[in-house]
Amino acid sequence: MGFKNVTVAGSGVLGSQIAFQVSFKGFNVTVYDINDEAVSAAKTRMEKWQQRYKEDVNASDAEVKEAFESIHFSTDLKEAVSDADLIIEAVPEKEEIKLDFYKKLAEVAPEKTIFASNSSTMLPSQFAETTGRPNQFLMLHFANEIWKNNTAEIMKHEGTDMNVFDEVVEFAEQIGMVALPIHKEQPGYILNSLLVPFLDAAQDLLVNDVADAETIDKTWMVATGAPRGPFATLDVIGIRTPYNLSAAKGEAGDKKAQRVAKFLKETYLDKGKFGIESGEGFYNYPDPAYENPDFLK
Repeated sequence: MGFKNVTVAGSGVLGSQIAFQVSFKGFNVTVYDINDEAVSAAKTRMEKWQQRYKEDVNASDAEVKEAFESIHFSTDLKEAVSDADLIIEAVPEKEEIKLDFYKKLAEVAPEKTIFASNSSTMLPSQFAETTGRPNQFLMLHFANEIWKNNTAEIMKHEGTDMNVFDEVVEFAEQIGMVALPIHKEQPGYILNSLLVPFLDAAQDLLVNDVADAETIDKTWMVATGAPRGPFATLDVIGIRTPYNLSAAKGEAGDKKAQRVAKFLKETYLDKGKFGIESGEGFYNYPDPAYENPDFLK
């Protein structure tokens, strides 16, 4: 059937990017969030995305203006999904918040609506029954800076209808993504299944005083030709995220993770060093050392 009306629930960093990209590609977009403050913050974020689209994908003033002005914002879930072909859920990454959201959504969404979650850490089977339509539920996961890092990992669970899966793969292509079909539940999808162990290994080297962050990054960049190493990557992600992951593993009894969490908290977070967003993390921004041509010598 193809989708026409798309609702994005949750308008944080990634939710606002998803909404803007889908609108930029010509779909009717409604953004749902819980209150006026959240909606206002989303509009501010989208102003920033407009500037980035002009810089990164050579979009014109008229194109970004039209994409923004055609988005409808709502704090009423029933109204926000009243004619949705697809809803992309990007609410906070806490299981109880998502479960509560799907219970409410199941009561108000039309029968036709397909539900897709952008969760990066959870599995579709955790929510499938709560949605009330497990055959029309799957994961659709994007990377940050969606207009540039245009991956869409589409992951089904055992009960997902294959026609639904194929439609969402096609939709991902229509909004300018490289569609990456995943046929079996996998924590971390493809990207994080590769990335998380890589970043964990780098942090272990640092915490154990094997080498400093710059030497570890330099090793990776020179040996593989990668544009940045693990610590530059952590700055892009934001240091809060690896801290939260390590802290959770630490609470579950992982001694190595406890050391990493303590190190990140004391050395970076407690000093206001959050990565690129705060202007300082493992590197200083806007001109980090790893972008200096002499860095690789």
